[in-house]
Amino acid sequence: MDVREVIRELVSIPSHRGPDSDESAAGDCIAEWLRDRTDAAIEQDDHGNVLARRGEGTTLALVGHHDVVPPDNEQIADGEYVIEERDGRLYGRGTADMKGSLAAMLTAFRDADVPDDVELVFASFAGEEQGGEGCRAAIADGFSPEYAVVGEGSTGYSAPSVTDVAIAHKGRRGSTIVTAGESAHASEVAAGENAIYRATDAVNILREIEFPSTAVQNHDVEGSLAVTEIEGGSAWNVIPERCTVTVDERTVPGERAPIERVEEIDGVTWHVDQDLPPMACKDGAFADAALRAAEGAQDGDPKHVVKPHATDAGWLADRAGTECVVVGAAEPGEAHTATESVSLSVVERCDRLYRELITTFDGPVSG
Repeated sequence: MDVREVIRELVSIPSHRGPDSDESAAGDCIAEWLRDRTDAAIEQDDHGNVLARRGEGTTLALVGHHDVVPPDNEQIADGEYVIEERDGRLYGRGTADMKGSLAAMLTAFRDADVPDDVELVFASFAGEEQGGEGCRAAIADGFSPEYAVVGEGSTGYSAPSVTDVAIAHKGRRGSTIVTAGESAHASEVAAGENAIYRATDAVNILREIEFPSTAVQNHDVEGSLAVTEIEGGSAWNVIPERCTVTVDERTVPGERAPIERVEEIDGVTWHVDQDLPPMACKDGAFADAALRAAEGAQDGDPKHVVKPHATDAGWLADRAGTECVVVGAAEPGEAHTATESVSLSVVERCDRLYRELITTFDGPVSG
């Protein structure tokens, strides 16, 4: 079963969270595929994750996820995912994010020659699209590989169609500012405290904050901070007593914007709703080994790059101490779209790339 057959099978299985759907069927398919085609030790845990292990020694993990975001109307028919192949690409929900790379990881795990003193792990997590549920649960249960390749998209960053190696990515901290005032009739402004005015004062503080930035292996990583929603007031003639402001912060390794400064204003509180951690590969030799594998798998000139989106590599780096790189078939702008697709030749490239990295991996590459 080649990688093109594997991706078609994976993509055909609905694996979004919904009233009548979840990712369990996809997890069962992956586990059965591994049992039938490898002699690895297979585990399906209580969280919906699938893990497989070969060999013993320093751990190198191939990490992906089998859940997807809900399909658009045109991507599903009679409860089944619509799949179409044309112009060398496979179209359908989950092709880019990230069943293309997942298929390549499966075939690489099956086919690669694993060096002595290396434990090769395949891990496909559930609930990645729900804030990394499966990855976080696995880490809590003791999953802590020394090294990992996370198969999210890294193609097309340095040049079109080139599969690069991401050595860092940003995180996301989503938070809410709540301002409390005192209502009054709008004809008697002095009788109340305007919560919207307090919110605008808080926004002004945010606008003064410099975006966080850092460097990872001589690559600049710059974060951002933006107000994305504001809601307040109850009627046109009432001084508002409450206002909320939603803040989107793209975080960088080791840095956070000092949003807490808004609480210096009377009646203002701030709380974090979501904090997806950034990732930085500190092991330059591992990053270089991944780049050499990328060079050997294609005719293009891959580079070390910084990925703007959070992935499970952030959880692994932050909570398990794993040295991670992100290498995968998807291109910027493909995931989560109504026209989601992946290049089949790039999926085959990723299979070669993963096998090359496994075969040449020799344990702690910078120890």
